[in-house]
Amino acid sequence: MNPADVNLYLVGFMGTGKTTVGRAVAQKIAFHLLDSDHEIERLQGKTIPDIFAQDGEPAFRAMERDFIERGHPAEKTLIACGGGLVVQPGMLELLKTKGVVVCLHASLETILARTSRQRNRPLLAVENPEERIRVLYAAREPIYKQSGTVILTDGRPLNDIVAHVMRAWRRDAVDFARAQEKR
Repeated sequence: MNPADVNLYLVGFMGTGKTTVGRAVAQKIAFHLLDSDHEIERLQGKTIPDIFAQDGEPAFRAMERDFIERGHPAEKTLIACGGGLVVQPGMLELLKTKGVVVCLHASLETILARTSRQRNRPLLAVENPEERIRVLYAAREPIYKQSGTVILTDGRPLNDIVAHVMRAWRRDAVDFARAQEKR
């Protein structure tokens, strides 16, 4: 496998910039960009809030797993993963068999500021979204930090973040491709 073809998975908490950074990186490396949440919405014909309301979170998590297992190309694709995807049991290991995983990270304050303007987040459709973010963040942060290279997105220009992601991907893609050849 050519390292330049190895898929890149961006993971991290909601509001860390996975879709925005993913779009910029995919354009620079000529990869197809897929956002796992958008793809699930497209495949299901309904919004994530509707999936949560009608089918429940476990059904949505099963849809995420299915998308990672067989819902996207095996090469030359950048996948911006939903915030909760990587925290499911076994998902980080599965992602690492598919390509390079890079985690985007931001401070709690930045995440609160970025997500306060958005309404398409079913996990925040609660009386106290700020408290919900604090609880989820505390629970998920240790898993994110194990996912791969962690890149801070707080107060940094987009081109800085993009360059850092691309360096991490290029470095890790060489190791990934080498490991694939040994199989």
